[in-house]
Amino acid sequence: MNNILQTIKTLTEINSPSGNAEKAINFVKDIAEDLGYQTELTNKGALIITVDGDNQSQQRCITAHVDTLGAMVKEIKENGRLAIDLIGGFHFNAIEGEYCEIQTESGDVYTGTICLHETSVHVYKDNHEIPRDLEHMEIRIDEKTNSVQETKDLGIEVGDFVSFDPRTQITTSGFIKSRHLDDKASVAMIIELLKKIKQDNINLPHTTQFYISNNEEIGYGANASLSNNIVDFIALDMGALGDGQSSDEYTVSICAKDSSGPYHKGLRSQLVQLCKLNAIPYKVDIYPYYTSDATTALKAGADIRHGLFGAGIESSHALERTHIESIEATQNLLYAYCMSQISK
Repeated sequence: MNNILQTIKTLTEINSPSGNAEKAINFVKDIAEDLGYQTELTNKGALIITVDGDNQSQQRCITAHVDTLGAMVKEIKENGRLAIDLIGGFHFNAIEGEYCEIQTESGDVYTGTICLHETSVHVYKDNHEIPRDLEHMEIRIDEKTNSVQETKDLGIEVGDFVSFDPRTQITTSGFIKSRHLDDKASVAMIIELLKKIKQDNINLPHTTQFYISNNEEIGYGANASLSNNIVDFIALDMGALGDGQSSDEYTVSICAKDSSGPYHKGLRSQLVQLCKLNAIPYKVDIYPYYTSDATTALKAGADIRHGLFGAGIESSHALERTHIESIEATQNLLYAYCMSQISK
């Protein structure tokens, strides 16, 4: 658990909004290659780590994504501040008051704060009624700039990527709270599994591709470069918590259906049986406003059995939180699944 938590913390501190995830991809790639695994970078920048198994003709793909929510500079305003456009499915209220970093084309990084233009209650009496939207939200840059030209002189331009401070903390009560647990918690679990397979000299029953995608938050992550031998495709991604949901922060969440429709019934049943056989605490749930890389692979034409499970993540796409018990349950199901036979 300590290794996974520290890997999560390291990953969340690597800025990787969709479209600018190379550093996070290379972080995972370096670890996999140091362990001796075969890796491949796809044309769109995703990472595939192949672990050979006994059965080469019936293979698995397990995907998790290192790309995160973020933003991009849309306009340099007359006051020198920045208007931004959002990357990924969330709203401005989730990042109001957040510290951020702007990465320029030359690689320079500037810090700032995402503010409502009319933030000061001493000046704007009814600012609580102002919509948090593109018109009113802006980045206050931590530099002396009061004009378009002064900001441009810093090297900041339209199209520069904006990343949010993850604010990662691990509490003594066993919680980990941070932005971007979706889906860096899952990537950290895959890294620890790869270490275990190598250190314990484990032989998997099926050749498995671990697909680390870099565009999941914008809808087209692990849906290409898939082997024709893949039978099972698992999206290792967060469980969505809230009113009416059965999932929690202390179990592994197995998705029966999301906004795209039901997941493969046989594969879902296999995951449930693995939890029962291995005394893994689990919940089966439906995520009403959610899609995964497993569903995008289906839409791209992959002939696969698709499934989804992951740690229960509170406050998704905002200041997220989960507990080590949920991470442990998810890690145990991941291991049990990889060691099982494909059941058709």
